[in-house]
Amino acid sequence: MAAQFGRRLRRGATSGAIVAAAVAALAASQGPGAIPPPTDNLSGDSAIGAGDATEPAGGIGDGSATGDSPYYTDLPPLNTPNRPGALPTAPQVPIVTGPAEAGIPATVLAAYRRAEASVRASDPSCNLPWQLLAGIGKVESGQARGGRVDGNGTTLSPILGPVLNGVGFANISDTDDGAFDGDATHDRAVGPMQFIPSTWATWGQDANGDGKKDPNNIYDAAQAAGMYLCAGGRNLAIKADLDRAILSYNRSTEYLTTVLSWFEYYGRGTHTVPDGTGLLPVDRSDRPAPGRPLRPTESGSPSPTPAPERPSPRPTPSPTVPSKPAEPAKPPVTEPSRPPVAKPVEVPPTLRVSRLKAGTAVLTTVTESTFAEAATVTAVDASGRPVAGVSVRFELPATTDARFPAGATTVTVTTGADGVAEAPALRAGEKAEPFTVRATVPGRSLPAAELKATVEVRKAGALARVGDADLTAAPGAGYADVTVEARLDGALAAGVTVTAVVTDAEDSAEQSADGPSLGKDAAGNPIRTKVLKTDDRGRVSIKDLVAGEKAGSYVLLLTAPGGGTAKLTLTVSAPATTPPASPDPTGSPDPAPTADPSPTASGSASASPTASPSPSA
Repeated sequence: MAAQFGRRLRRGATSGAIVAAAVAALAASQGPGAIPPPTDNLSGDSAIGAGDATEPAGGIGDGSATGDSPYYTDLPPLNTPNRPGALPTAPQVPIVTGPAEAGIPATVLAAYRRAEASVRASDPSCNLPWQLLAGIGKVESGQARGGRVDGNGTTLSPILGPVLNGVGFANISDTDDGAFDGDATHDRAVGPMQFIPSTWATWGQDANGDGKKDPNNIYDAAQAAGMYLCAGGRNLAIKADLDRAILSYNRSTEYLTTVLSWFEYYGRGTHTVPDGTGLLPVDRSDRPAPGRPLRPTESGSPSPTPAPERPSPRPTPSPTVPSKPAEPAKPPVTEPSRPPVAKPVEVPPTLRVSRLKAGTAVLTTVTESTFAEAATVTAVDASGRPVAGVSVRFELPATTDARFPAGATTVTVTTGADGVAEAPALRAGEKAEPFTVRATVPGRSLPAAELKATVEVRKAGALARVGDADLTAAPGAGYADVTVEARLDGALAAGVTVTAVVTDAEDSAEQSADGPSLGKDAAGNPIRTKVLKTDDRGRVSIKDLVAGEKAGSYVLLLTAPGGGTAKLTLTVSAPATTPPASPDPTGSPDPAPTADPSPTASGSASASPTASPSPSA
């Protein structure tokens, strides 16, 4: 009856009795006032995020967990399935109604309840009910094919939707190299909650603690579905948010109505049935024709439940009366079957975290030094209790040159028994500035904890010259090397920035235009200002001081952060001058020398200091 009623509802039956029955059974199930897709399940997407279900259908990324894959459209039974005025059902299809419809396989139900508890602990404002997960699980996979799962919650065989190759469905190219769906060309919806691989890559969880995020595991899939439905700050106790959450799973108003009907049905009561015995749905959105059965080989879909055989009529007893009534046979005593108990699964620590509390340590150091205090945060649950075993990622901003060990800008550590995660030692770079360390829980959308850090410049309270060599040089000549020692509170100060400037006077800090230089730049121009840094002994040396061309006294001014100052006098001596020739005491000029006109034997003329007059003319 439920499957046929669902088919009549989809085919647009206008019978007043059917419409009235549907409204009574699906109260408050109307979809939001969004524009629905033009055709159900024909425009799927890869859905890397929760998305806003009110967005129009379109290309990849519009927000659908399943890629708008087909789903089961069977509706739960009405309170009065054979009410007067209902249309006759032909052909009559035997189905199980009543309590069997409300039964949920033991492991599947345990997974839904576990997911609800986990999400309520980590995101209490979402108000996730497990009945919503049960409604989606019923519509997507018939509760994992009636609970055909092993003791760990993994389906006995993969549950796969049809190939999303654009033929009757969305066209979604492969995103997982076939790792989850076995198809390296196109994607397919996978598992009891029917996630497509690209959505699972973002929302997949390891809720049963086996070290794997498996979409075919009901614990993992139910946990992921709960977090997906709560994304974007939704409050599922609000009707509009509830509708948007369901439509983000599959963008179809009929899907919304079907899920809501099961959600409300399970909300009125349910019970546990043994794994593997759950009632299988019959009708799917991609095969709506009446009477067409499911084929077991298609898309990993479960086979329909066979119709129960009708018992043969009992023969009429003989009118003869036996001499002695036969003693009725006693039925065999059998132990009542007990539903299997699902293995309890602890909620993963990462999912129990409600927030991260920043530590109170003051993070301060000087440039190129290790911070004395470590960055720490405490993971707590909704009750404020610490949570151990939580992965916490510490991240540095791009603006700072501070680094974790090995030059890392991000590190991930795990909280201890006290819920505290402590980042490894952080070392400052050359930049003196404040910055913020952010701590987050990977895979969760919790607000980041922020820890303020400050890097200050190294300081020196005193600068003093080492040595007393004379600092006098002739124009263009070099000076003796100058060495200065920096100290802070009496201790040698290494790594301190010292600024050296040549000035014209002791009371000036302005750079001289003519004084000695501290070397030359690439263009050959004199340098009269230079920034230096003290070595590990707290010393800095100036080795290339050269006197200028202008004689006089100049000052080499050295300063450091913290108030350290030194002033050294540089003297440029005057250039040496040539003394003038001495005058003749007689006052007459010296006679000019005369040359000997006679040639020498070598043919050259010889000069004589005095010339003798010729004896005769």
